Amino acid sequence: MSTLMVQGTTSDAGKSLLVTALCRWLCRRGIRVAPFKPQNMALNSAVTADGGEIGRAQAVQAQACHLRPVTDMNPVLLKPNSDTGAQIIIQGRAIGNMDACDYHHYKHTAREAVLDSWQRLATRFDAVIVEGAGSPAEINLRANDIANMGFAEAVDCPVLLVADIDRGGVFAHLVGTLALLSESERARVAGFVINRFRGDIALLRPGLEWLEKETGKPVLGTLPYLHGLHLEAEDALPRDNISVPGGGHPHLRVVVPALPHISNHTDFDPLRLHPQVELQFVGPGEPLPAADLIILPGSKSVRSDLDWLRRQGWDRAIRRHLRYGGKLIGICGGFQMLGREIHDPEGVEGEPGSRCGLGLLEFQTTLTTEKKLCNVQGRLAVGEAPVSGYEIHSGITHGRALESPAVELKGRTDGAISEDDAILGTYLHGLFESAAACSALLEWSGLDEVTTPDYAARREAAIERLAEAVEEHLDTGRLLRLIKGGDA
Repeated sequence: MSTLMVQGTTSDAGKSLLVTALCRWLCRRGIRVAPFKPQNMALNSAVTADGGEIGRAQAVQAQACHLRPVTDMNPVLLKPNSDTGAQIIIQGRAIGNMDACDYHHYKHTAREAVLDSWQRLATRFDAVIVEGAGSPAEINLRANDIANMGFAEAVDCPVLLVADIDRGGVFAHLVGTLALLSESERARVAGFVINRFRGDIALLRPGLEWLEKETGKPVLGTLPYLHGLHLEAEDALPRDNISVPGGGHPHLRVVVPALPHISNHTDFDPLRLHPQVELQFVGPGEPLPAADLIILPGSKSVRSDLDWLRRQGWDRAIRRHLRYGGKLIGICGGFQMLGREIHDPEGVEGEPGSRCGLGLLEFQTTLTTEKKLCNVQGRLAVGEAPVSGYEIHSGITHGRALESPAVELKGRTDGAISEDDAILGTYLHGLFESAAACSALLEWSGLDEVTTPDYAARREAAIERLAEAVEEHLDTGRLLRLIKGGDA
């Protein structure tokens, strides 16, 4: 077997979805398969079995392969902390911050890590399904590329090009992308996959025939628009709210400020999907609406996002919310914002310095260069509910408020609950994924008669649905020939 790479004509064309689908489809056929993304730029991440950090999408793809995620599945992760800079994570470990120009020169070193990780996976598994990043037609990024065609040429693997027809202009995307590739890169494209098609396929067929004739490349299939499908987003905030509380049933209004550097917003997917919850992300220039629960999310740049939150006037809105009996949860960076002060003496997230926090809980946080990465299990103070999650943070928090912890873990505690029981802070991501913890927190927030769906079962059902779509709508014979090292 060999390596097959999926590249897209645009961001959000369906690369992550198709890789996830192919991984489960191959796994169902008894093929030992692993996902791989050479370079990922995302603020949604996961903690691996070997104690590192990778993009969240690759953790989901590992689940599609019935594997525990490891750092080799995403050897380069870029976590933006400004418009021009990012934290650089190599094989699971943060090595520091770089601006775009510095990272461009660093790519030679990053390339070694990429090829090293791919080689280990290729040795262990029958097949490796690789996800590109953005588009290979970004000609300004072609030099020293390790994310798309640069990687494909280095390991000599075929490429599938996927495009999203729901956006419009699908034929222009595909033909235009090919036109911007070099001759050797065009030869490497083994075929096309059309994603998110709605309607009668007979009406699309003349266009597909023209595309094959014009480019000399086969269309390996057209995936339908899968209504209601949910997979964790690689990075972008969700476009819409999935959950629609049923009429006549009690429901809870939840608001999440969409911070400029919001991280791990997948924390809120179980709430977006919950039939008794109305969840709303609130962006710049919008007032915080009336809610039962406000959740301050994780942030890759806590002090900067706290300044931004104040400029929106949301600090005053949060205090008003609490005066009127609302509940408040802070997760990771959002938890750090709840305290008296945030210190960054080493410039971990920007210029060295300190900021006053919201002052709602009695503690201080000092950011450190060493990042805490671990998967944990424990018990919430709220309702004594079992909880599991993961920690990804730079910072040590200490102060009197921690004497009333939010979570009991093995050998230690985490977070804090206010004396009036209105504010809860924790470093745990994935807080709402277990049904018991989610129900307990919703009850604490004021919801009666909570019935929480099994989030893990829904994710598994979505992955199975994707595999079925591959079986039904793609040319599986051609796909297998490609993966075995032949021609489409």
